Amino acid sequence: MTALLDRLATLARSPRPALVAEDGACTYEALLARAGGVAGALVDGGLTPGARVALLCEPGVAWVASFLGVMMSGGVAVPLSPLHPEAEIRALSRDAEPSLSLVGASLAARAAWTGAPALAPEALPPRAFEPRVDERELAMMLYTSGTTGRPKGALLTHTNLSTQAGLLADAWEVTRDDRLLHALPLHHLHGISIALLTALWAEATVELAPRFDRRRIWERLSSATVWMAVPTMYHRLFEDLDAQGADERRSRARAAAGLRLATSGSAALPVGLAERWRELTGAVPLERFGMTEIGVGAANPLRGERRPGTVGVPLPTVSLRVVDEQGGDAAPGEPGEIRVRGPSVFAGYFRRGDATAAAFADGWFCTGDTATLDPAGYVKILGRTSVDILKSGGYKLSALEIEEALRQHPAIADVAVVGVEDPRWGERVVAAVVRRPGSEADLSTQALREFAAARLAPYKLPHEARVVDELPRNALGKVQKPALRAALSLPARG
Repeated sequence: MTALLDRLATLARSPRPALVAEDGACTYEALLARAGGVAGALVDGGLTPGARVALLCEPGVAWVASFLGVMMSGGVAVPLSPLHPEAEIRALSRDAEPSLSLVGASLAARAAWTGAPALAPEALPPRAFEPRVDERELAMMLYTSGTTGRPKGALLTHTNLSTQAGLLADAWEVTRDDRLLHALPLHHLHGISIALLTALWAEATVELAPRFDRRRIWERLSSATVWMAVPTMYHRLFEDLDAQGADERRSRARAAAGLRLATSGSAALPVGLAERWRELTGAVPLERFGMTEIGVGAANPLRGERRPGTVGVPLPTVSLRVVDEQGGDAAPGEPGEIRVRGPSVFAGYFRRGDATAAAFADGWFCTGDTATLDPAGYVKILGRTSVDILKSGGYKLSALEIEEALRQHPAIADVAVVGVEDPRWGERVVAAVVRRPGSEADLSTQALREFAAARLAPYKLPHEARVVDELPRNALGKVQKPALRAALSLPARG
């Protein structure tokens, strides 16, 4: 049996609370019995080891029981999002070709979208089931976010998932006394592996929110010990906090300060947001670096110096390099691509041998992220090489650095910087800014260049600024820069 399933099997008689969700609450004993019912039904239905099973459920007990049941059966879970439109679910399902699907009762009308015979997990009776699965076998196929191209199915083994759960539970000292407030999507690694499986590994209690709702999160923080989020969630929590009266702000500050651990990932956390959280709670969120293909590769320490603007140091079992353009190790402080190897690294892309081969160099996974590594081993992300590293006027510029400077403008609620093809500059640096509600400050190109000039070198100043109503984002809050860049390539209106 695999390390993760073996650990969960030891909890099969545990009366401790495992999940609290919209569709009910259950102990570990009840959760694993429900997962056993799913596994048994899949095997009875003819599922062969390694076959893919689409999972389309709302976040809750049925989702978790289904996911664990697929792993116990020897199948490969393919989580799909109930937030996705029909066309996207059909497209991913055509690519994945699942043998069976598990579709929650509330989404039964969408079962046909998966293109596979469907079972309703709520209708499957609990039962004991003994898994016979090897660590090296595939456990999950998770589609990449597609922020820089078409989503690819990343194949993750039981070893990948077991390694990550154990690493993070140890690094972040997650125990059975913890209660995780979970509002992350369950079709991304952050929500599934980093948050959910880490908590289950530690026998902690997970409170699953069906959606991210700012007011509900503030209400629930007082009963949680751990909160895991993406930068957009922190931004929206502060928006809601700022709209409250003094007494309510103090009450919410006390709730947030009571957390043992708050983390941030999936995108760079603006330093301003980190410092606001420190002012509110006494500690900056623990920021880390990860992606679908590698899990968490580096993290700021739970006990020790958390450096805002960095994603910390490599985790145990993770080998991490920053490689220069010649393929050698970059000097401390010099930019290069992050490359990673270790037992957390995925098995490859589904039916994409060309993409898999291109993703590795001498056994190291090429992340496509540009970063610097300081002498103490802390990693500072400069951005995705393909969209955040701009080549303008002969310089390589970090879009994240320019964004961080512009976020300090009191009239800017949010900003994204992209490079747009330009015959003079190579790439013209364009800042798309979202105005803070109620502000009437001048956000013209000249005004923002003058503001940024006190914070950035002249060659880093944006060539153009556009005020937009909102930035295009995916379900985890990442700005979809290719879509933004395409929109900004059009002539400005008015």
